[in-house]
Amino acid sequence: MLFLQAPLIPLMVVGNNITIEGLTMTSDIAYVAEFIQIGGSNNRVQGNVIFGPDQAPLPMADWVVNRAIVSQINSDNLLVRDNIFYSMRSGMYINPGTTGHMVGNVIYYTKGGFLVDGASVVISENSWGMPVNEVDISLFANVPTGAPYDPLSNLSTYNNGAFIEDNRP
Repeated sequence: MLFLQAPLIPLMVVGNNITIEGLTMTSDIAYVAEFIQIGGSNNRVQGNVIFGPDQAPLPMADWVVNRAIVSQINSDNLLVRDNIFYSMRSGMYINPGTTGHMVGNVIYYTKGGFLVDGASVVISENSWGMPVNEVDISLFANVPTGAPYDPLSNLSTYNNGAFIEDNRP
């Protein structure tokens, strides 16, 4: 188990063909940081459990901005699979230019499960536990229309009824 006790990013991946697997990660308090920041190409984050400490119940807008994973801009062919993320401001922030697949994760008790910011990633087979997320998948204004996000009804269906917030014009 990795137990974070300082305001830093414990895992920063900048190389290629790296797998982060089988870790349990948490922190003593909610730090304004992600547990994993990942860039490069052909990297995998799979089979991990990442959770934050308790924060005041609601509103989640007041929660400290801690995240399980943040992709670096232009991360290529990233696979995030079979992880459990909970009790954080967001499960994953997906930065512009990121490509890849977010598959089979369980995300709950977040303000936003997947925050998609100008990325083109396939999001499928994810599920949402209890307590529920405020939003399961949020598409920011600069997210492209069309595949892999549209139609939104399919995106929701392929992600176990995900609640999707579409901020695109």
